[in-house]
Amino acid sequence: VQLVESGGGLVQPGGSLRLSCVATGIDLSTYAMSWVRQPPGKGPEWVSTIYSGGTATNYAGAVKGRFTISRDDAKNTLSLQMSELKPEDTAVYYCAPQIWGNQRDDRWGQGTQVTVSA
Repeated sequence: VQLVESGGGLVQPGGSLRLSCVATGIDLSTYAMSWVRQPPGKGPEWVSTIYSGGTATNYAGAVKGRFTISRDDAKNTLSLQMSELKPEDTAVYYCAPQIWGNQRDDRWGQGTQVTVSA
């Protein structure tokens, strides 16, 4: 199993980024998939989950209305469109099947760094 996140970077407050997660060795269509982030010096935070079929989603209160999770099962990819970014969104962002929980282990990818700063 390999999960590869990309799309992070440095952005000014109020800006936007789109994160992607490409999976190999696992059929994402059979899983509810989540984005989890880890701010500097803090523990992991659940961000959002999209369920199989893509018709149901959940968001953490801190990102609701600003972030949109989506999936393309044909391409075995997961995305996170982030807008109205705030400095407190600064973190390393990871994708993972919801069933894996929010604690990183060897199955997780390297994540993608998002830094929101003026």
